[in-house]
Amino acid sequence: MVYLAAGVHPRFFCCQARRNMNQKLLKLENLLRFHMIYRQLHSLDQRRVLAQRKHRFSAASPVWAAQPYAWPWQTDVLLGAALSQYRLLVTKKEKRPWKSQLSSTKSKKEVEVWIGMTVEELARAMEKDIDCVYEGLLNTAIDIDSLEADSHLDEVWIKEVIKKAGMKLKWSKLKQDKVRENKDAVRRQQSDPALLIPRPPVVTIMGHVDHGKTTLLDKLRKTQVAAMEAGGITQHIGAFLGHAAFSSMRARGARVTDIVVLVVAADDGVMKQTIESIQHARDAQVPIVLAINKCDKAKADPERVKKELLAYDVVCEDYGGDVQAVHVSALTGENLMALAEATTALAEMLELKADPSGPVEGTVIESFTDKGRGPVTTAIIQRGTLRKGSILVAGKSWAKVRLMFDENGKIVNEASPSMPVGIIGWRDLPSAGDEILEVESEARAREVIDWRKFEREQEKNKDDLKIIEQKRKEHQEAYQKIREKFGTLLWKERSFMKYLERKEQKSLRLKERTERDSSILPVVIKGDVDGSVEAILDIMDTYDASHECELELVHFGVGDISENDVNFAEAFHGIIYGFNVNVSKAIQQSAAKKGVKIKLHKIIYRLIEDLQEELSNRIPCIVEEQPIGEASVLATFSITEGKTKIPVAGCRVQKGQLEKQKKFKLMRNGHVIWKGSLTSLKHHKDDISIIKTGMECGLSLDEENIEFKVGDEIICYEEKEVLVKTSWNPGF
Repeated sequence: MVYLAAGVHPRFFCCQARRNMNQKLLKLENLLRFHMIYRQLHSLDQRRVLAQRKHRFSAASPVWAAQPYAWPWQTDVLLGAALSQYRLLVTKKEKRPWKSQLSSTKSKKEVEVWIGMTVEELARAMEKDIDCVYEGLLNTAIDIDSLEADSHLDEVWIKEVIKKAGMKLKWSKLKQDKVRENKDAVRRQQSDPALLIPRPPVVTIMGHVDHGKTTLLDKLRKTQVAAMEAGGITQHIGAFLGHAAFSSMRARGARVTDIVVLVVAADDGVMKQTIESIQHARDAQVPIVLAINKCDKAKADPERVKKELLAYDVVCEDYGGDVQAVHVSALTGENLMALAEATTALAEMLELKADPSGPVEGTVIESFTDKGRGPVTTAIIQRGTLRKGSILVAGKSWAKVRLMFDENGKIVNEASPSMPVGIIGWRDLPSAGDEILEVESEARAREVIDWRKFEREQEKNKDDLKIIEQKRKEHQEAYQKIREKFGTLLWKERSFMKYLERKEQKSLRLKERTERDSSILPVVIKGDVDGSVEAILDIMDTYDASHECELELVHFGVGDISENDVNFAEAFHGIIYGFNVNVSKAIQQSAAKKGVKIKLHKIIYRLIEDLQEELSNRIPCIVEEQPIGEASVLATFSITEGKTKIPVAGCRVQKGQLEKQKKFKLMRNGHVIWKGSLTSLKHHKDDISIIKTGMECGLSLDEENIEFKVGDEIICYEEKEVLVKTSWNPGF
């Protein structure tokens, strides 16, 4: 383990080590050169000495014996000269200042950079390795530990690195050149008024849960005259009828609707969803027709409903306003024709018109997957006329229309403005609320979808950059705190403190994981259509009791429950909720084998009630004290056992009974003085386990330091665990 000095970054040591290594290699190379020179000089000197010896021996020189002392001296001279040359070489090397790799270039090199480039891209543009970029960022505010090769750099850090490198900065236009041309499809301009023709109204039924919207809508759709005069009453087609009482659906319906029929039960009055429906209609500037339903009931009071609506600026004609009010009974069919007539009369006043020519424009009302037909959407056509073979785009999916059917399931060849129509031929499933636009060809449709996916990806990248930057700042702040905390400690103290912290964090994480597993409810949501899933998710978004139990959505989708859903639930120890979907026997057996619960519902608020119950089951029980008996202290005295004096209270049981094996508490002036158990309970001189109302007794506590006072209350109680219900209120 390597311990670093406080305030010194690890990358600094890497750079410093590389410098030291280069210097040592240089010295080693010079030593090798010196050794070679020395051997060459020594060899030459030996040959010269041998030659002199040979010459002197042959001449029988009388002084040859004195010559051996001459050659070592000459070698020393040569060695001294070589050493002096080596010292000069080393001295020059040491005096030469070391230059960073970042500033080694003599002339300033121009580097093309761009905003948001990564560390690796900057190093490549500089023709350096990544360590050079890290070296340039030493002693700056940026946290180098958090930087990776693919980390994005801000403009200020790019400039800092280029400056320290002694290079010249040039902002590149390459990234700008790569900006793609907008290929999205958009709505066409307003049509020529001469091309507009009258169209039937689009009517949306809104109101509170169980106020009779579904029954009313079914009755109206089955009436031929109402279907002809009121046009397509389209809030939901098929299986999802009657569950459009939720905020998201009402908001989506208000964008395409012309008239809102507000359903209020005569026996129930104005409720929360009623108020929200009024607000949605007002925000969309859509007129309202009031349908006071369930007028056949004995407790029906239509006038009370009209008065309650005055508080929300819904003023009926009877009270001088402009809102038509019709008393109806969806169950018996009473006054349904009057409601249809009121709707068509208001539509005539609105003078609704549309252009049936040109490219089709519309809105997806609902989408779902059919086993035999694939992705299917229910849509409202707003401009143009939809025909078989038309190419449509909606959201991130496109379609070539293969088949169309009306709200009664009858196949149609074309759909004009205000007509609700089911469309088959989608490549993928669009989302409810997506805008439908017709394009000229399949190639153009693919181009639009590619552009939308690219645009979404760009937005995601921007969001990711913001998150990365935020995480980097948090990491930097944490790093600075650690430096401040351990900077003044010696390395042994620092390592010991870090060890203790790691040990404490490990135990805390284990404890948190255990608590989290017991206080979290992971769920998988599957629905028959996109709108039902959206409604459930919107209700889940209102969940505000995470402090009690965390609600975690791990997966959602449209269609029957599959093996993949079971695998998701198993991985997260969650529950699968299905709305208007089926589950095969094989899937049920697989779920049972894996211990996964599957809960199916046909009514949304029943599903939410089930979800509330599951959440409540995950909340830890609270312990409540349930009184068994009460006694008042009439006298106090003490008894001696050995050398110890034990306080004793003489009491009379006022309520219930005292049981020695239960728990007790001593109350004085409304405050709890003591809690615990009894050491003795006597009636006269007899030890007893239970004493009932009206009887007198003597008792002592398990704590000797407690002193009794006349008037104190002794309460006998037992603790019981009580289930806690979630505080989450979804609004119905």
